[in-house]
Amino acid sequence: MIRLLPQSLRWRLSAVIAVVSVVLAVALSLLVRTEFSRVQLADARRVQDERIQLVVRDYGLTGRAALGSKLDSPDVPAPLRAAVTGGRRATYLERDADGAWIWAAAQTDGRILSLRSPYTDRDEALAQLDKVLIIGSAAVLVLGSVLGVVLGSRLSRRLRRAAVAARRVADGDATSSVGDEIGIRPRDETTELAQAVDAMAAALRERLVAEQRVTADIAHELRTPVTGLVTAAELLPPSRPAELVRDRVGVLRSLVEDILEVARLDTANEQPELVELSLDEFVSRRVPPVSPGAVVRVRSSLPVRTDPRRLERVLVNLLVNAERHGAPPVEVEVDGATLRVRDHGGGFSPELLRDGPSRFRTASSDRGDGHGLGLTIALAQARVLGATLSLSNADGGGALVTVALPSAP
Repeated sequence: MIRLLPQSLRWRLSAVIAVVSVVLAVALSLLVRTEFSRVQLADARRVQDERIQLVVRDYGLTGRAALGSKLDSPDVPAPLRAAVTGGRRATYLERDADGAWIWAAAQTDGRILSLRSPYTDRDEALAQLDKVLIIGSAAVLVLGSVLGVVLGSRLSRRLRRAAVAARRVADGDATSSVGDEIGIRPRDETTELAQAVDAMAAALRERLVAEQRVTADIAHELRTPVTGLVTAAELLPPSRPAELVRDRVGVLRSLVEDILEVARLDTANEQPELVELSLDEFVSRRVPPVSPGAVVRVRSSLPVRTDPRRLERVLVNLLVNAERHGAPPVEVEVDGATLRVRDHGGGFSPELLRDGPSRFRTASSDRGDGHGLGLTIALAQARVLGATLSLSNADGGGALVTVALPSAP
């Protein structure tokens, strides 16, 4: 369907101002023209009435029709003749094929004295006024359109800058401020909106910082007793219960370390130590120790500039997630600066594909148990590296994770 109005606020405002300018210009032009025509006709009638009075006065003194008047002229219009019957005086505007005429007539001694003058010069003045009004209306339309474009552009530019700043705030940039981006002048609704967004962002940021601090504090406080549990578990005599204790203590220690890592990544202060490396060699060395049964394929390779420690963390988490929640075979593919990890299990759930990874929430019950921290840490580490991590389900079944790394210059 064709849209009658443009979607941009700038062009909508420009169109509204242009339409209002046209309506006002036409209405004022019609009002001026009507009033000018009325005043012009009234003035012509007054002048003609004064002249017929002089003619009547002169006729009463001399008995002659003066000032070009006529006595009992057959050309007097019938409405004017009827109007002066009974000794009255009247004027009349007549238009015919020859032009426009202003009549004046009066009845005296039973006879009609009439006077006719051309009205064409006044019509010409009205035509000149029409030209002026048309030019003025066109000028108003142009100026109104330009004004609408200027005002709309300024408002639209401020709103777009506010939207860009709001997106940066949503991406975690604590230094961005919508109010600073658009300025405080003029103090209009846009400024009030920016201040409200900044206040909301500040409140949310404080809550997130408080939650991150609580998470980090809890994980840090748990670290010492968990370390003691690990030491104590190692001192237990060999037995089946001791093995179970060591296993659960190891899981608890891994969980605490993951929570601490998530807390550090949440602060958005992590900085990568970038070096240049060959992605295919890096993957070929790191995959077998973690997932011996995984298949590594190299389609093409490009040098990438990244942090090896963080990239290894991303790769290990993806492999562990595929081994734990998917089904063999696990495939790792290197294509240029892009890394793909695929399993052949049930794939990601629609909720995970829609909302993305979230801590302490596993993909689905059919992908096994877990704390939901593996993909969360991988996504956060990829963000620190400047990479893009995306989740999807592969054709033919299975979960597919794609990591697009920035290539080295």
